[in-house]
Amino acid sequence: MEPDKLAHETTEPVVSSRDENVDGKRPPPLLAKLVAVLLISCISFGSHWSSGVTGAMKSTIKKQMDVSNTQFSLLEASEDFMATVLLLASGIITDRVGGAEMIVYGNVVYTIGSILVAAATTVRSFNFMIAGRVVLALGDIATQVAQYKMFSSWFPPSNGFASTLGFELAIGKIGGFVGKSTANVIAKNTGNFAWVFWTSVFMNLFTNAATITFWFFTRYCNKHYSGRQDAATKEVLTEKNKKFDLHKIFQLPWMFWAVLAFSLFQTSTALVFSQNATELAEKRFDVDSITAGWYSSLSQYAGFFLVPCIGVFIDVLGNRASILSACGIGIFISMVLVNFANTKAGTAASFGVFAVASTFGPTSIIDSIRTTLWHQSVFGSAYALKVTMNNAMNIIVRIITGALQDADNDSYHRVVRVYLFLAAASVAIGLAILLGSLTTDSLAPLQWTRKQRLTIGPEHISKIREQHLVTSYARNKVISICCFAALMLLTVGGWVAYIWGAVTGNNS
Repeated sequence: MEPDKLAHETTEPVVSSRDENVDGKRPPPLLAKLVAVLLISCISFGSHWSSGVTGAMKSTIKKQMDVSNTQFSLLEASEDFMATVLLLASGIITDRVGGAEMIVYGNVVYTIGSILVAAATTVRSFNFMIAGRVVLALGDIATQVAQYKMFSSWFPPSNGFASTLGFELAIGKIGGFVGKSTANVIAKNTGNFAWVFWTSVFMNLFTNAATITFWFFTRYCNKHYSGRQDAATKEVLTEKNKKFDLHKIFQLPWMFWAVLAFSLFQTSTALVFSQNATELAEKRFDVDSITAGWYSSLSQYAGFFLVPCIGVFIDVLGNRASILSACGIGIFISMVLVNFANTKAGTAASFGVFAVASTFGPTSIIDSIRTTLWHQSVFGSAYALKVTMNNAMNIIVRIITGALQDADNDSYHRVVRVYLFLAAASVAIGLAILLGSLTTDSLAPLQWTRKQRLTIGPEHISKIREQHLVTSYARNKVISICCFAALMLLTVGGWVAYIWGAVTGNNS
C-alpha cells in the first residue's frame, strides 16, 4: 500500500454509527467500571508486594548467598533483560487478543516464577534464583501491558483514564510498601530469609484468584455491554483488534517520543534509586536492615494518597506537561540532597522530597502517552515501547552503578552521581515539553482541561492528525522510525550490559 493512501486511510479514527439500542447493548454503567478498576487494583496490589521484596533484601541476600553488588545487579537486571527481549511482542499480542486473556496467562507464569525464586532462596542457590527471576519475568511481561490496555479500553483521556490509573497505582504503592517494609521483619522473626519469598508466593495465589474473577467479569461485560466512545475524537475504544496493526507503530507521533524521552531518565532514576534505597538508608542512618526498610519504604510509598488526587486533577484540569516538569524538578532536588547533603538530616530530607515527587510521575507519564496517540487500538504496543525502553535503561544503569559500588569499597559516593545526572536530564526534557505545550499546537493537548478537550478538542485533534498523517506524513514517519531505531539500539545496549554483568559478576 502506498504511504499517501495509507495516511488517508488512517487519518480518522474508527467511529461507531450504531445506536446503543441497535444491537441490544448499552455502554457499561459506572458500577461495572468501578468493579473492573477494583479487580485490577487487587491484581496490582499482589504484584507490587512481590516486586518490592528483592530490593529490600539486598543486604541480606548479599550476606546469605555471598554475592557482590555486581552479581546482585545482575539478579535485578535479569527480569529487565527478559522484558527488553519479549515486551514489545507482548504489547503487540495484547493489542490483538485483549488484556483480560494476557493477564490470566501472565499471572499463572508469574506465580510459577515466584515459587522457583522462593525455592532458590531455600537451597541458597544464586544461579537458580536468577533462573527463577527469568521465569517470573515472563509472567510479569504479559501482565504489565495488559492491565493498562484494559483501562484504555474503558476510559478515554480526561474522562476517567488518569483517575483509574491513579487509584490502581495507589493500591500498588500500598502493596509495595507492605511487602518492602515487612520483608526484613519476616526474615528476622522466622530466622530464615527464604520465608520472605514464600510469603510472596502466597500473595501471588491471592493475585491469581483476583485475576480469574476479573476474567469471568470481562466475559460478562463483553457479552452485555458495548464499547465506549471517546467524545473528543469519536473513536470507539477497543480491548482487542481484529488484526495486527503493525504499521500504526510507525505512525506514533513525535509528541509520544518526547514523553518517552522524559520517562527514559525520570523513571530510570526513580526505579534504580528505589532498588538501592534500603541499603543506602542502612549506611547513611547507621541502622539495621529492618529500620532501613521502613525508611526506604516511606520514601517510595508515603505519598500514595497523592496518586489518586493527581489522577483526578489530570482528568479534570489537565496540565500534564506541568506535572511532568514538577516531577522532574522534585526528583532532581532529591538527588541533589543525596549528593551534597550526605548527613542524616540531608538524607532524610532527600527521602521526603523523593516520596512526594515520585508520586507525580507514573500517572502523568502514562496518561500523556495515551493523550498523544492517534489510535487507542495500539496503546498496548505504545506502552510496551515505553516499558522496554525503561527496562533497557535500568539494566545499563544498574550494572554500571553496581560496578561503581564494588570499585568504591561498597560506597554510594560515585553511584549517587549517576542518579544526579539522570535527574538533571529529566528536568531539561520536562521543561522542554512544558514550553512546547504552551507554544505548539501538537503538544497543546497535554495541557488541556476536560472542558477544553470536549469543546476545542475535536476540531484541533482532527487538524493536527491530518497534519501529521497526511500533510507531513513522510517527515513524521521518518522521525518515528528514527526514534524506534534509537530505542532498539538502547535495547541492544541493555543486552550488552547484561551479558557483561553476567560474565564479570559470576567470575568475580
